[in-house]
Amino acid sequence: MVKLNKIYTRTGDDGTSGLSDGSRTSKASARMGAIGDVDEANSAIGVARVALGSGVVEEALARIQNDLFDLGADVATPLADDEAPGSALRIAPSQVERLEREIDALNGDLAPLNSFVLPAGEPAAAALHLARAIARRAERSAVAAAREDALNPLALTYLNRLSDYLFVASRWVNQAGAGDVLWVPGAQR
Repeated sequence: MVKLNKIYTRTGDDGTSGLSDGSRTSKASARMGAIGDVDEANSAIGVARVALGSGVVEEALARIQNDLFDLGADVATPLADDEAPGSALRIAPSQVERLEREIDALNGDLAPLNSFVLPAGEPAAAALHLARAIARRAERSAVAAAREDALNPLALTYLNRLSDYLFVASRWVNQAGAGDVLWVPGAQR
């Protein structure tokens, strides 16, 4: 269990941060950039939860926020060639599969798209769109980090599904309110 008695440790004053295995890395490394972007996505999801209030999407987002802490721990734990299964907290196939089921459930209620959707509509849907854009950045950062250090491929898959989930959830929320705001190509010429 995590226990934080002291918030500042001074160990990062030299521009490094500790990884789960005790090694240190630059705070400017691609790995730390990915961890930071995942944290930002998690924070944006928290804002969306507050905007939503209770309901099926808010409940899913609560699970997703916990998954993102798992994902951050996964990215912060270097992969070892001889890693024993279950020895490190890693994103599991079941977490990706749950996101896919939740996407399918929400998407089943939606009309097919015939245009791109603008990030607007209901305030909660707009918050979900913002979280989606940040999750996509987190995915790009994780892909960049994976070029430098081996990462769990399921962490990358999870981030890809997460942006899909947030997009579908924003449409689902808008369907119950203002409706999708569609892009009209060239409308402002």
